[in-house]
Amino acid sequence: MTQIQLPPVPDATVRHYFDTGYWTHETLCDWLFNWADRAPEAPAIYHAGTCISYRELSDRVRSLAGGLQALGISQGDVVALQLPNMPEFVISHLALCLLGAVTQTVHMPYQGAELCFLLQHSQATTFIGLSAFKDVSPAATALGLTTEIESLNQVISVGPEVEGTHALAEMQTHPPLTAWPQLNGLDPFVLLYTSGTTANPKGVPVRYCQFLNNTRASATDLWVDASDVILSVAPFTHLYGLYTLHLTLCSGAAMSLLPLFSPPDLIEAITRDRASCVFAAPAHMAACRDAHLLDDRDNLSTLRMVCLAGSAVPPALAQFVDERLDNGGVIQLWGMSEIQAGAYTRPDDPPEIRHASAGRPSPGNHLRIVLDDGSDAAPDVEGELWIQGASVFDGYLYNEEATREAFIGHDAQNRWFRTGDLATLSASGHVTLTGRVKEIINRGGIKFNSTDVEAIIDEMPTVARSALVPYPDPVLGERTCAVVVSAPGASLSLGDITQTLDACGIAKFKWPERLQIVDELPITPTQKIMRGELKRQLDQHVQGD
Repeated sequence: MTQIQLPPVPDATVRHYFDTGYWTHETLCDWLFNWADRAPEAPAIYHAGTCISYRELSDRVRSLAGGLQALGISQGDVVALQLPNMPEFVISHLALCLLGAVTQTVHMPYQGAELCFLLQHSQATTFIGLSAFKDVSPAATALGLTTEIESLNQVISVGPEVEGTHALAEMQTHPPLTAWPQLNGLDPFVLLYTSGTTANPKGVPVRYCQFLNNTRASATDLWVDASDVILSVAPFTHLYGLYTLHLTLCSGAAMSLLPLFSPPDLIEAITRDRASCVFAAPAHMAACRDAHLLDDRDNLSTLRMVCLAGSAVPPALAQFVDERLDNGGVIQLWGMSEIQAGAYTRPDDPPEIRHASAGRPSPGNHLRIVLDDGSDAAPDVEGELWIQGASVFDGYLYNEEATREAFIGHDAQNRWFRTGDLATLSASGHVTLTGRVKEIINRGGIKFNSTDVEAIIDEMPTVARSALVPYPDPVLGERTCAVVVSAPGASLSLGDITQTLDACGIAKFKWPERLQIVDELPITPTQKIMRGELKRQLDQHVQGD
């Protein structure tokens, strides 16, 4: 079978991070078995009114691991996992970890050509997916790919029988595994793929030591412990959701599972499972606000923390949510597939910090803001955000060119990852995200970041969500189009937008010169706008005019 090949880590880097304690040899199943021994009857999973204890979770994991091993899955194999936030995802991920296999997460919307690309690039040996999802069968789709992808040997289905696949439910009846590989912190853990908001996804292989020790430090900083009930609105197939799952297992907390987001379903899960911590994207909470579901403070009375991440957080939204948490507060987190949690605000930071910044670096990581000429920016001056430290990945899977472009330097203390994010760093060390380098619009040689303009447009009562996208112009090089999803039943004109921007004092060169109203924007599973796809759609529309 094909086994994953990780980029090498210099010996000096290994020594540095183990000697300083930022890396250890803990594994995810070490955490599971620790809590199964210490608190066997404590709740591990709440799902649709049912509860799974840590003892039961441990037993199910060892049984499924036995079934997977019987299929030939072994240490180093890549297994693609495409499931919503449901018990089967958690159990499958842990069972793969127990065998030393590598979990490749696949977002639920991916099918057809996208799924083929991901499975072929990762050289996955096995696919685990739903028998039916909306109007497609992911398991049947993957089964059809076994004739195209040499490494893909088998498909495991979750749900009704799909001929030619193995049923996960039957595999969970296998006798529990009693012996498994002894892993260490340098072993491969998960394989994530970048969201591809501006380009094709890139594979991000991660070691146990890089992410789990970042998770443990986060649990301490965010005061997460075994008394918490943690709910991730972000899917587990995305880094943000997976981080939340690992945070739960590290702390011995319980996880409340939300398979599919809608504002009413989120509020119902919070109240039913008495969630204490919610990890969501700004768009999730904005949808709850717009549906007036945050007006009833009783819906939020169990919450001590709402973490917002996945895209830039409007300070007004953070303040709005914060003011409705009688027993807690809002924090922000900045992370990427390549680094996990790079920075976050702490629960005891003052409101003005929690509302307007993504906080200070996570332990073991360091940040800098770099200008176009390669020099460090002064405090509060915008530039590209670079990060160096213990949770940063080694390099992209089978893509040396992308790795060379992404990193500056070589040794542990001076190897910086260029994130592509635009940000400022305050004198106190708090980072504020302002946009993406590739989202800069260049109108006649005057460059500007569209984030502040979009924030104003999004606050218009006739707008549900917006994005500013450049389109080619023979004179200026680029002009700007506002692509807008209008509020239900609302009418909107370009003049309405420019009048609002004028009233807010926005410079005229930042105003959009074209308006396109659409039914929906292309978004990632964490509600981040896919700028590359949106620009492609706009270019086609402009060319058709």
